[in-house]
This record gives sequence, structure tokens and C-alpha cells, in this order.
Amino acid sequence: MSKMSTIKQHCLTSFLLCTFLFSCNQSTHTENTSETTKTEETAEAKTETSNPKSNLSSAFKTYWYAGEAEISSYKLEQARYGELREGTAVLIYVTEDFLPQKQVKADRQNPENIPVLKLNATKNFNTGIYPYSIMQSVFYPVSNQQHALKVSNSVQEWCGQVYTQLNNREQFEITSHSYFEGEADEKFNLNKTILENELWTQLRIDPKSLPTGEQQIIPSFEFTRLKHIDIKAYHAFAELKTGQYIIKYPELNRNLKITFNPEFPYDILSWEETFQSGFGENTKEITTKASKLKTIKSAYWKKNANKHEILRDTLFLE
Repeated sequence: MSKMSTIKQHCLTSFLLCTFLFSCNQSTHTENTSETTKTEETAEAKTETSNPKSNLSSAFKTYWYAGEAEISSYKLEQARYGELREGTAVLIYVTEDFLPQKQVKADRQNPENIPVLKLNATKNFNTGIYPYSIMQSVFYPVSNQQHALKVSNSVQEWCGQVYTQLNNREQFEITSHSYFEGEADEKFNLNKTILENELWTQLRIDPKSLPTGEQQIIPSFEFTRLKHIDIKAYHAFAELKTGQYIIKYPELNRNLKITFNPEFPYDILSWEETFQSGFGENTKEITTKASKLKTIKSAYWKKNANKHEILRDTLFLE
């Protein structure tokens, strides 16, 4: 064989070897890509299974996923110690992602995140010389197919402060802290049932889905705390009318009436809560009332400079 023929043969062999190696690498890369795609598809399927989505309307998505919260202020007449106290209430609704295991707001995208409609409800009023501040938080899945994932309540006044939290796991896990000797620090579980707190968010998603008729309902954490009664389910009767939702608790001598816009976004216009207020001889039936002053949409968390305080005037808040 000539020297030139030998060189040509070596070149051909090298070319075929390179081609073979390149083809193997291509094949391996394709398999990895395919495996990644399968993994992504599995993750997506798992997400859809663990977090079932409801058929959210385009109006709902446009209104609630615009990067803003809905803030509504209310003139408040609050029954406390057998008298009505003037004050203000604010309902802040906003959508966010929630981590079901850690039971907190998610800081980043995660396949386990559950989209929720969160409500922070505040009340401020005075009883004589000293002020009351109340806040309740509800994290309710927008899927509208399960109970609230978390509920909390805090009350501050000059005598002290109290805090209650519910975590929705295998059961409702309750943690409660109080400066009262008879209540102190408590931890206990409850079987899952309707929470009055969650109904204020469920109403905003779909009023027609609200429970009606005879029910077992755990009253709002604000009410159980201020009345110093057990956190548990009480017999109740619920009724849904056009633009109104009414709950009656015969055992507690308490009625709650929420008036709302019957058209989307079902904003809450007012509410009334009638119950026995006061202690001993000063006990009497009084009705707490709240009526809307103003609603705005705002990314309020970005508006914390002194120049933004004028927005409180917009909401008629001092």
C-alpha cells in the first residue's frame, strides 16, 4: 500500500470515529432532555393534583391579579362593655402564594405553593381612656374547595395583649396566648368544620358557595376572645339572600349580617353583629355596626414614605 493510501485510510478512520462519538453524545443529550421534560411534566401533574384550581373567571383574574390589594375603610360603632364605641375598621384583601407546610406566605415560586385570597381585618376604637386594636388574618385558597389554611387574631389594649392562631393540618391546630390567668397558654386540636373567619373571603370568591341552613360553625376568633368563650363549633343557622348573608347562633344569642354587592367583585358594604355586651348588671343586647367609607386599589406595601400619608385621608383614616 502506498504512503498516500495509508494517509487516506487513517483520515477516513478518524472521521468515522469522530462521527460515531458525536452521535453518541447527541443521543445522550437527547435522552437527558427527554428525562427533564418528563420530570417537568410530572411536577406539573403533581401540582395540579395537590392544588386543584377552580374555574376562576377572567374578571376575577383581572381584578385580583393586578399587583394591588383592595383596601376598604368603614365607620365603626363597636359594642364593648355594654356601650357603643366609635372607631374605624379596615378590610385589606390581596392574593398571594402560601406554603402549606410552613404555613406562611411564600417568598418565591414553588410547585407546592397554594394561591390564596388573604384578608387582614383591623378595628381601632377607644374604651374610655385606653385604646383597643384588633386584627384578624385569614388565608383562604382561591380554589374554594377547602377550609382556610390559616387564621390568626390579636388584640391589644392597655391591660395586655392576646393572640390566637389556627393551622389547618390533619386537624385544626389551635395555639392561644393570653395575659388572663384562666386562659394563659393553650394548645389543642379541633375537628375541621366551618370557620366564620373564612366566610368573609369565601364570599368574595363566590357568594353562592356559602353554606346555608343548619351548620356547625366556629365563631370569629375576635368574638370568642372578647367574650372569653371556648373556641369550638356552635350550632348555627345560615341564610343567603340577594346581597346579604346572615348567621344566627341561638346558643350564643348572637346574629351576624353581612351586606355585600351582589355583583362582582362582591365587595362588602356593611355588617351588623348583635350580641350581649357588658358584664353583670351592665349586660345588654347591642348591635355593632360598620358601614363603608371608601375603597381603593393600591400596592400599599410600596407606599410607606411620609408623602404617602395623604392616602389615609383618601380612606378617611386618621
